[in-house]
Amino acid sequence: MATDSAIDIQDTVHAVEAAAVLRLLPARPRLLALGEPTHGEEALLDLRNELFRQLVEEEGYRTIALETDCLAGLLVDDHVTSGAGTLDEVMERGFSHGWGAFAGNRELVRWMRAHNEGRPAAEQVRFAGFDGPLEITGAASPRPALTALYDHLAAHVDADLLPCTADTLDRLLGPDDRWTEPAAMTDPARSVGQSAEAVRLRLLADDLVTLLDTQAPHLIGATPPEDRYRARLYGRTATGLLAYHHWTADASPARLPRLVALRDRMMAHNLLALAERGPVLAHSHNGHLQREKSTMRMGGRPLQWWSAGALVHARLGAEYAFVATALGTIRHRGVDTPPPDTVEGLLYALPEDRCLVDAARLAAALGDRRPAHRVSPWFGYAPLDPAHLAGLDGLVFVRDAA
Repeated sequence: MATDSAIDIQDTVHAVEAAAVLRLLPARPRLLALGEPTHGEEALLDLRNELFRQLVEEEGYRTIALETDCLAGLLVDDHVTSGAGTLDEVMERGFSHGWGAFAGNRELVRWMRAHNEGRPAAEQVRFAGFDGPLEITGAASPRPALTALYDHLAAHVDADLLPCTADTLDRLLGPDDRWTEPAAMTDPARSVGQSAEAVRLRLLADDLVTLLDTQAPHLIGATPPEDRYRARLYGRTATGLLAYHHWTADASPARLPRLVALRDRMMAHNLLALAERGPVLAHSHNGHLQREKSTMRMGGRPLQWWSAGALVHARLGAEYAFVATALGTIRHRGVDTPPPDTVEGLLYALPEDRCLVDAARLAAALGDRRPAHRVSPWFGYAPLDPAHLAGLDGLVFVRDAA
């Protein structure tokens, strides 16, 4: 199968270039997402940087959004647009999950700042994180988002309209370490998310977001667009975090499915808000960006939930495009030459070290000969599910990660 299919699929392969990606699509999408099957491999980050530079410079994309904390990402955006802070500072404080330590991310931020130098605001490329303030060990306190939203409203609307005072908000929030208790991820009883204070805060957060919406005509005339965008971001983040903490405290079987679904919902809402401002390039794990349900095992049980990409696609339709990435080897992680009957094996047999594949034509060429699903020897790498091939707008293949 591998030899015959390699001959059949050679004409589905193109150079990894912005123009070639867009030729696979019926029109330029408002949100173009590039996925990766694992995090932190510099070869994939270098490819992303090269492709995103072309899409910014040649195709007019004006926002680059990464799978990192949406609030911390504001520091990076301030740096690339105005030069605020140093590169070292924003790499340390502007990324979650340890992503700031990767050379490819540092080079992306450095290039964005250099690109924007001397350009008017309308021609600058913006940075955004679209993940929630979440880590594997738990979720952040809602304090930064909730107080920033409150302060924005307090500065521009009548005090009588506010649902509480700042002191009340501070008292209900309490010490931040109550919210960030690492043990809460494995022991719901250690979570503050369903305490009386947290329940009251969820109601107040909803009231503050409602006030933001009902005062929109006034705020349009009283505040600049960037302030209004950030206020909505604070509202989404505050309500999202409070919901996440609520379900962290839940002891039912629905706990883990709800938590992973809530995370992707936060991602999707942030991506949709960015797309309202203009064309967006997004980069994240394939599992967050695919149109199909995501799956994983957590706590010894299988989980399924609708990915951020599926949620965005439900809203944007053809204005959302997803290009996945597949890998041949990650030898330093024990991921060796792929079996020839897998998608990765078929592409590994081609002469190109990296290529862009017309996924629809590849699926058509394979017909009913569905490749096997590659088994990963390392938990940090998720091979491409062959069942998802026909749902891709494109597929980038990289022979070797190192």
